[in-house]
Amino acid sequence: MVTLLLDRTRLEVELSPLERAVSFRRDNLHIARETIVKVQLTDDAWTWLRGVGSPGTHVPLVLAAGTWKSANGDDFVLIRRHKPSVVIDLEGAEFQRLVLTTRHGLALAQALRLDATSELAEVTDIAATGAIPVVESAGSSRKRKPAVRPA
Repeated sequence: MVTLLLDRTRLEVELSPLERAVSFRRDNLHIARETIVKVQLTDDAWTWLRGVGSPGTHVPLVLAAGTWKSANGDDFVLIRRHKPSVVIDLEGAEFQRLVLTTRHGLALAQALRLDATSELAEVTDIAATGAIPVVESAGSSRKRKPAVRPA
Protein backbone atom coordinates (compact mmCIF):
# COMPACT_ATOMS: atom_id res chain seq x y z
CA MET A 1 0.00 0.00 0.00
CA VAL A 2 1.10 3.54 -0.64
CA THR A 3 2.68 5.72 2.02
CA LEU A 4 1.06 9.14 2.44
CA LEU A 5 3.32 12.01 3.52
CA LEU A 6 2.05 15.51 4.29
CA ASP A 7 3.50 18.90 5.13
CA ARG A 8 2.13 22.47 5.05
CA THR A 9 2.32 22.77 1.28
CA ARG A 10 1.92 19.32 -0.26
CA LEU A 11 0.77 15.74 -0.08
CA GLU A 12 3.27 13.18 -1.32
CA VAL A 13 2.11 9.75 -2.37
CA GLU A 14 5.18 7.58 -1.96
CA LEU A 15 5.16 4.56 -4.27
CA SER A 16 7.19 1.40 -3.77
CA PRO A 17 9.34 0.17 -6.69
CA LEU A 18 6.69 -2.44 -7.53
CA GLU A 19 3.90 0.17 -7.44
CA ARG A 20 5.94 2.40 -9.76
CA ALA A 21 6.42 -0.48 -12.19
CA VAL A 22 2.74 -1.47 -12.41
CA SER A 23 1.58 2.18 -12.62
CA PHE A 24 4.24 3.12 -15.19
CA ARG A 25 5.50 6.04 -13.05
CA ARG A 26 9.10 7.00 -12.48
CA ASP A 27 8.58 9.05 -9.35
CA ASN A 28 6.23 9.72 -6.45
CA LEU A 29 3.12 11.87 -6.79
CA HIS A 30 3.46 15.42 -5.43
CA ILE A 31 0.10 17.11 -4.88
CA ALA A 32 -0.12 20.75 -3.80
CA ARG A 33 -2.28 20.93 -0.69
CA GLU A 34 -4.43 23.78 -2.04
CA THR A 35 -5.50 21.62 -5.01
CA ILE A 36 -7.21 19.07 -2.71
CA VAL A 37 -10.95 19.70 -2.90
CA LYS A 38 -12.46 16.65 -1.20
CA VAL A 39 -11.36 13.44 0.56
CA GLN A 40 -13.76 10.49 0.71
CA LEU A 41 -13.34 7.08 2.30
CA THR A 42 -14.67 3.99 0.54
CA ASP A 43 -14.73 0.25 1.07
CA ASP A 44 -15.09 -0.48 -2.64
CA ALA A 45 -12.72 1.59 -4.77
CA TRP A 46 -13.70 -0.31 -7.92
CA THR A 47 -16.92 1.72 -8.14
CA TRP A 48 -14.80 4.88 -8.48
CA LEU A 49 -12.80 3.61 -11.45
CA ARG A 50 -13.67 5.48 -14.65
CA GLY A 51 -12.17 5.51 -18.13
CA VAL A 52 -9.37 3.32 -19.46
CA GLY A 53 -5.87 2.67 -18.20
CA SER A 54 -3.38 4.49 -20.39
CA PRO A 55 -0.68 3.77 -19.28
CA GLY A 56 -1.67 1.39 -16.57
CA THR A 57 -2.11 -2.16 -15.36
CA HIS A 58 -5.55 -3.68 -14.94
CA VAL A 59 -6.42 -7.13 -13.63
CA PRO A 60 -10.18 -6.96 -12.92
CA LEU A 61 -11.04 -7.02 -9.20
CA VAL A 62 -7.38 -7.70 -8.31
CA LEU A 63 -5.28 -4.68 -9.34
CA ALA A 64 -5.74 -1.36 -11.10
CA ALA A 65 -2.72 0.93 -11.25
CA GLY A 66 -1.67 3.93 -13.30
CA THR A 67 -3.30 6.76 -15.18
CA TRP A 68 -6.94 6.31 -16.14
CA LYS A 69 -8.14 8.60 -18.92
CA SER A 70 -11.78 9.57 -19.22
CA ALA A 71 -13.91 12.37 -20.64
CA ASN A 72 -13.88 14.00 -17.18
CA GLY A 73 -10.06 14.13 -17.00
CA ASP A 74 -7.20 11.92 -15.89
CA ASP A 75 -7.25 9.96 -12.63
CA PHE A 76 -4.37 8.23 -10.89
CA VAL A 77 -5.44 4.92 -9.37
CA LEU A 78 -3.74 2.29 -7.28
CA ILE A 79 -6.43 -0.18 -6.21
CA ARG A 80 -5.77 -3.59 -4.70
CA ARG A 81 -8.58 -6.10 -4.29
CA HIS A 82 -11.46 -5.00 -2.03
CA LYS A 83 -9.52 -3.14 0.65
CA PRO A 84 -10.32 0.21 2.30
CA SER A 85 -9.46 3.11 0.02
CA VAL A 86 -9.49 6.86 -0.22
CA VAL A 87 -10.74 9.03 -3.08
CA ILE A 88 -9.12 12.47 -3.32
CA ASP A 89 -10.73 15.00 -5.67
CA LEU A 90 -8.32 17.60 -7.02
CA GLU A 91 -8.68 20.87 -8.89
CA GLY A 92 -5.90 22.43 -10.95
CA ALA A 93 -3.49 19.50 -10.57
CA GLU A 94 -2.00 16.89 -12.89
CA PHE A 95 -4.92 14.56 -12.08
CA GLN A 96 -8.61 15.17 -11.43
CA ARG A 97 -8.81 12.40 -8.86
CA LEU A 98 -6.63 9.98 -6.91
CA VAL A 99 -8.10 6.60 -5.96
CA LEU A 100 -5.73 4.83 -3.57
CA THR A 101 -5.96 1.67 -1.52
CA THR A 102 -4.74 2.58 1.96
CA ARG A 103 -5.77 1.83 5.50
CA HIS A 104 -4.77 5.38 6.48
CA GLY A 105 -7.62 7.24 4.77
CA LEU A 106 -9.15 8.41 8.05
CA ALA A 107 -5.74 9.61 9.25
CA LEU A 108 -5.31 11.55 5.99
CA ALA A 109 -8.68 13.26 6.35
CA GLN A 110 -7.84 14.18 9.95
CA ALA A 111 -4.30 15.33 9.12
CA LEU A 112 -5.56 17.65 6.36
CA ARG A 113 -7.66 19.49 8.94
CA LEU A 114 -4.67 20.04 11.25
CA ASP A 115 -1.74 22.38 10.79
CA ALA A 116 1.12 20.24 9.55
CA THR A 117 4.81 20.86 10.13
CA SER A 118 7.10 22.23 7.46
CA GLU A 119 8.72 18.79 7.09
CA LEU A 120 7.10 15.81 5.42
CA ALA A 121 5.62 13.36 7.91
CA GLU A 122 3.37 10.34 7.64
CA VAL A 123 -0.31 11.19 7.94
CA THR A 124 -0.72 8.71 10.79
CA ASP A 125 1.88 10.60 12.83
CA ILE A 126 0.25 13.97 12.11
CA ALA A 127 -3.24 12.71 12.96
CA ALA A 128 -1.92 11.22 16.22
CA THR A 129 -0.88 14.70 17.39
CA GLY A 130 -4.36 16.18 16.95
CA ALA A 131 -7.53 15.57 18.83
CA ILE A 132 -9.30 12.83 16.91
CA PRO A 133 -12.93 12.52 17.97
CA VAL A 134 -13.88 9.07 19.16
CA VAL A 135 -17.34 7.97 18.14
CA GLU A 136 -18.86 5.15 20.12
CA SER A 137 -20.96 2.66 18.26
CA ALA A 138 -24.66 2.68 18.97
CA GLY A 139 -24.55 -0.58 20.89
CA SER A 140 -21.50 0.20 23.03
CA SER A 141 -23.12 2.99 25.06
CA ARG A 142 -25.92 0.77 26.30
CA LYS A 143 -25.26 -1.70 29.06
CA ARG A 144 -26.57 -5.14 28.49
CA LYS A 145 -28.99 -6.55 30.97
CA PRO A 146 -28.04 -9.95 32.28
CA ALA A 147 -29.97 -12.74 30.66
CA VAL A 148 -32.73 -14.15 32.80
CA ARG A 149 -32.37 -17.86 33.15
CA PRO A 150 -35.30 -20.04 34.14
CA ALA A 151 -34.89 -21.82 37.48
